[in-house]
Amino acid sequence: MLRRRVLAGLATAALLAMAGCSSASDKGGDVTLTYGVWDKNQVPAMEKIAGEFTKAHPTVTVKVELTPSKEYWTKLQTSVTGGSAPDVFWMNAPRFGLYASSGVLAPMDKKADLSKYPKSLVDTYNWQGKQYALPKDYDTIGLWYNKALFDAAGVKYPDDSWTWDTLTEAAKKLTDPAKGQFGIAAPAYSQENYYNTIFQAGGSVVSADKKKSGYDDAATVKGLQFWVDLINKQKVSPTVQQMSDTEPTQLFTSGKVAMMYGGSWEAVGFAKDDTLKGKIDVAVLPKGDQRAVVIHGLGNVVYAKSKHPKEALEFATFLGSEQAHKIQAETGTVIPAFEGTQQTWVSSMPQYQLKIFLDEVAYAKPYPISKNTAAWADQERKLLPTAWDGSRDLAGVSKELAAGMNAALAKE
Repeated sequence: MLRRRVLAGLATAALLAMAGCSSASDKGGDVTLTYGVWDKNQVPAMEKIAGEFTKAHPTVTVKVELTPSKEYWTKLQTSVTGGSAPDVFWMNAPRFGLYASSGVLAPMDKKADLSKYPKSLVDTYNWQGKQYALPKDYDTIGLWYNKALFDAAGVKYPDDSWTWDTLTEAAKKLTDPAKGQFGIAAPAYSQENYYNTIFQAGGSVVSADKKKSGYDDAATVKGLQFWVDLINKQKVSPTVQQMSDTEPTQLFTSGKVAMMYGGSWEAVGFAKDDTLKGKIDVAVLPKGDQRAVVIHGLGNVVYAKSKHPKEALEFATFLGSEQAHKIQAETGTVIPAFEGTQQTWVSSMPQYQLKIFLDEVAYAKPYPISKNTAAWADQERKLLPTAWDGSRDLAGVSKELAAGMNAALAKE
């Protein structure tokens, strides 16, 4: 209760500060906002968007601050502690709960039409009834495949009729130990792999009220077993050690694996690789007991202690506009979240069936999160690989993971 009061006090103080603080531009001076991002490939688009914002707000300049992703969260935490975080910055779903619950972010729900974004993304960035971020982009997962390897093996390309069984049978035909070639890469990746099959099996990662783990549910274990079997039973995937020695994506691009589950974000990198020209494409994920795919996306948030709260909120709102999302789409780097702007992204790389990533949104499930996602996500990363490499039984691993996750959730 004390913690709630303290946090409520901090949040109230921050909001009051925003409401009562007069910014530099209110006084007739120029303002420079800082905008924190982590992807260098998106910097040109972010700078172009910032420039367009300045055209409409001549007294406001936006400085895009790039921090590499490996350092982004550590640097952000330090700057938040010191009261010097960027005025506006990127936020992801796993970190959102902790930042929103700590009063670090300013609410935004009165400044945008939220019906213009996928509801699952809007809900991701809502905390206790308040909207703290406008969706910037989104990604879903597809089945990337090597057409040349399929043609050589006489296997039909994947389509929307594929199921888990279809994929397994195709992977068997595409595996050739003599060539060191495998049908599919099956690493213990959450967003790309097992979250999707957990949902397709009817399981869950965390309950809707964020109080209970789903890892001791039989349907959840079924969704995990699919991947463990591809490695240890069907032997159509490289081993865990082989995928540790060489990244699965590299195995795919080098023609050592014929299929991989991969995000929409892979498209722009594959398109720039001349060695893949004409060789690969992407299809909708094979169906389990039901169709499902994980959707995740970034949001733009406003720092509650910004010295320029009015301008920061205006810029964050502009970042969520149709104009800004069209600029993002033209680069091909990400799928913009604003309604009606996605076709530009699809058209930017006509060699791939990118529309499947949009079609999957109809049955997408939000990326699993809780207030302190990192506490149990670390346990996923430590425990599940012991089932993937066959050193432990999956049922036992799942039970231990559920117990550890429940303990972490109880502390939230």
